[in-house]
Amino acid sequence: MTDVQERRKTIFIEQSEHGLPYSKGLTASSLMMTGLGPARSYAVANKIEEELIANGREAVSEDALFEITLRALRKEAGDKYAESFVKLQSISDLDIPLIVLIGGATGVGKSTIATQLASRLGITRVVSTDAVREVLRSALTAEMFPTLYASSFEADKAVRQPIPHSADRLIIGFREQAAAVAVGTRALITRAIEEGTDMILEGAHLVPGFLEGVDTDRAVIVPLVVMVEDENSHRSHFYRRTRDSRNRPSSRYINNFRKIRSLQKYMVTSALVRGVPVISHYDLDESLSQTIDQVLTKTLEAVARGSAADGNEERLLERVAEPVDNDTNEGSNSRETVS
Repeated sequence: MTDVQERRKTIFIEQSEHGLPYSKGLTASSLMMTGLGPARSYAVANKIEEELIANGREAVSEDALFEITLRALRKEAGDKYAESFVKLQSISDLDIPLIVLIGGATGVGKSTIATQLASRLGITRVVSTDAVREVLRSALTAEMFPTLYASSFEADKAVRQPIPHSADRLIIGFREQAAAVAVGTRALITRAIEEGTDMILEGAHLVPGFLEGVDTDRAVIVPLVVMVEDENSHRSHFYRRTRDSRNRPSSRYINNFRKIRSLQKYMVTSALVRGVPVISHYDLDESLSQTIDQVLTKTLEAVARGSAADGNEERLLERVAEPVDNDTNEGSNSRETVS
């Protein structure tokens, strides 16, 4: 048998539904949930397949595959990713939906993070609060609710009621808008819970404190706020946005940049006051890794509250501390190869 034929040998997973064969693609997707990048995830999945073939296996149990995967992941990527993988395995039987709320001011990269997170976690439903606002506009006219018809950073122009001279007109208008959008957002979350569907919601209107009523034991809800700390970096996002979309000229955002930064400060403060995690976005891979960490933390908390883990998490985490069978230096060289 040639090397190519040997590598293409099908290895079935025992005890799995429908007796599915081992798949590098599916394995890589599951490894990406730990925060490991696509290229490195596929490299680890390939190492797993090589070990299965080298052992002459025609079938492998799910437990044995888990051990092989954990060993390969520790050797090729390190203990951090192995620990995340173990945590993911310990919550895999959770039977309630996962709902991630990604808030943040205009231009901080919310939609990019949401899209990439959905790909990593295998979530097919990603909704923007801008879409929720559009639906509300179809039911409420500009005369009835003027702030719905303004951009988040131009909500001050739509405020009609008199306000004290010391008050911030922009924040008042934005709060009106966020409160209205929160009604539609709650409805989406309620529907997702009823259907048992995972979902990611992203948008400037997901302000901590406006969705207090959605916390429930029937879902794992993970609120986050994304920010860009450096002003120049934040400003550059708008130039890239213009390049990627002809209908979104950067001048409008740049002219309102001070207002956008003011809204970011308000959202971050609201998050910190309520204990909502803030992700400082400067590198996509790092931001995704931090976001996935927050998802894992909240999910494990839900498992612990429901006593669903039955001590499995602690037993699984002990495996991370077990020594790698192969030579340590060989593991270091392998990590350089897949980086």
